[in-house]
Amino acid sequence: MPRGAFSAVGAAAALTLALTACSSSSGSSSSGSANGPASGGRTLVVGVTSDPDTLFPWKATQFQAVNVLQNLYGTLTEFDKDLNVVPGLAESWQTSDDGRKLTLKLRQGVTFADGSAFDSADAKASLDQIMDEKTAAVARASLSSVKSVEAPDAGTVVLELTGPDAALPANLATVNMAMLSSGDTEEKLNATPNGTGPFTLGKRVPSQSITLARNDKYWGAEKAKVASVEFRVIPDESSIVSAMQSGNVQLAVFDDPLVAQTAAGGGTITVARTPQLNYHVLQLNAQHGDLKDVNVRLAIQCAIDRKQVLDTAALGEGEVTGPITAPAYKSDPNRRPCPGRDLAKAADYLAKAGKAGGVTVKAIVSQGEYATSVNEAQNLKAQLAEAKINLELEVLESGAFVDRWVAADFDAAVALNGGRPDPDGAYGRYFTSDGNLNKVAGYSSPELDELFAQGKATTGQAERKAIYDKVAAELEDNAAWVWLFAGYTYTATTANVTGFAPMASGSLQYLRTTAVG
Repeated sequence: MPRGAFSAVGAAAALTLALTACSSSSGSSSSGSANGPASGGRTLVVGVTSDPDTLFPWKATQFQAVNVLQNLYGTLTEFDKDLNVVPGLAESWQTSDDGRKLTLKLRQGVTFADGSAFDSADAKASLDQIMDEKTAAVARASLSSVKSVEAPDAGTVVLELTGPDAALPANLATVNMAMLSSGDTEEKLNATPNGTGPFTLGKRVPSQSITLARNDKYWGAEKAKVASVEFRVIPDESSIVSAMQSGNVQLAVFDDPLVAQTAAGGGTITVARTPQLNYHVLQLNAQHGDLKDVNVRLAIQCAIDRKQVLDTAALGEGEVTGPITAPAYKSDPNRRPCPGRDLAKAADYLAKAGKAGGVTVKAIVSQGEYATSVNEAQNLKAQLAEAKINLELEVLESGAFVDRWVAADFDAAVALNGGRPDPDGAYGRYFTSDGNLNKVAGYSSPELDELFAQGKATTGQAERKAIYDKVAAELEDNAAWVWLFAGYTYTATTANVTGFAPMASGSLQYLRTTAVG
């Protein structure tokens, strides 16, 4: 995509605000000397609420797994701190005049953690396997325009496309598109990750901690500033604050604004607030039970005051959102059948569905992956009860939730989903009929298939915005899901931490520039 397409995202990321009177150095993307690490043999301890549920990047959907893996693996393209697409393992790329060929020139001298060289054979094998349905890669749909992958020489990869794909460079930047050594297997990598990232796996104690060691052979201009990063599992965010106050943890990212306020109030911790592309949502599986009827789904949409969910669960810290949260393509949350709560309309929709007496919908909720989940679920349950809709909650630990979610084993799910700078990457895999996560979304249509195809084939930002506005309208008019709000993350650092850059995507990729004094 043109760099200009991401300018609005960059503006959003630039809105990072300090919650304390102290100035935060987290906006800096570098620290110390370019000739070596600034904090030698130090370990940065990051407090997290859950353990990664997988170490295989092509199947990672849990936030904590993604945060770890993006520091172990490399991708062909990357996002910078303003979410512009920049070179990664591919130092440059060029699209043919007809848009049907993408040629990537790979960096030379890149090695995997095991010392083996990365080249075009690895890139081709990785992309071919991601596209193979048997792999069950969560980003497979993002390569739907790719007909074939060729490696004409060790430093070149050529993607033959069915047509222009404006989203492809951005889609290649996610860790679900990580480049793997062609000889590695899922089983092997779940035990011993083997990537090209700024860190390698050091030690793992299940359910307690996972430690990454600096990769001194990392291809980047600067090696990581710290010798190691330990992700320490502390299930409760308030307990993480206590650990920071006692000096046992130096960095954490919170979802709960009340916890962030508590952390900032002590005077020893700096907290930076960053608007997020991630969105809170009540996912409805339109293939299950009463939810097959669009009128039942619309009744649920109309019975929910989304601002009340935001105020109750997140102290009003955020904004009500429509489907697309990327600033360059943002949906208007008022363009939906019920912009505000309307119990009379909800009753009408239930009557149209022949369910005037009410319905019961079973919903899964994650406990531990993000802090506001249970409060959101309880507020939704209370609101829907007033419309004769019984939301039956099943609270699950993070790993069990992800397993049920990937298997589409739910009627509804209270979830926090990762947003993307490009709408195709965010939703193409969910809401197209051949999308590899379509069974999770539970909804598709010929109209959406055509709109997503148009979105890929169109390069002008204004034209793409108009297309994705139609996508959003289709999703809202059919209540595929009920989009609630987009919030903030709160990055807490102790006084001796410098160089971390929070991102609107929630990425922790700038742990590589973080130093501990």
